[in-house]
Amino acid sequence: MRALWTWVKRFALWFDTFFEAFALTALAAMTLLVTVQVFTRKLLNFVFHWSEEITLLLLIWYGFLGIAIGFREHLHLAMTAFAGILPKPFQKALDKIIPFTVVAFGFFLLKYGWDFTKLMYPNKLPATEWSVSIQYGIMPITGVLTMIYGFLHLIGMDTVRHKGLEEEMPE
Repeated sequence: MRALWTWVKRFALWFDTFFEAFALTALAAMTLLVTVQVFTRKLLNFVFHWSEEITLLLLIWYGFLGIAIGFREHLHLAMTAFAGILPKPFQKALDKIIPFTVVAFGFFLLKYGWDFTKLMYPNKLPATEWSVSIQYGIMPITGVLTMIYGFLHLIGMDTVRHKGLEEEMPE
């Protein structure tokens, strides 16, 4: 059983690393593409007809993966000022309710993202002629990731991979 748990942890870490690396690669590619686009437009009076479309696609995918990574790292919006004035039992209840809402949000992204991706499949992007569904295919993926992270938070597992990066706010 311990060997199975070790394998599951390794797979989950690989899975996390893959999607995080993909998000970082999308950000780097988007930055490079916009730089080339500005260079060619300003200096060569030429623009690749597909560059804006690909940049938008990378931005969408990067943004949605950022949502899932944000939930994993506990970087989502928190109302600590309000929760801090509540009695301790209510704070503990909130600590259990929040992961449920994260899972519900993930389910929303999965269900409606999948429906929308299927709905958009016949439509084509004008420059690349790819299916428009490629823009929305990240929504169900983000939904699955968000549900996994919400469930892991619910059972008390720490999913934060990048520790010690928080900045202290001066008072």
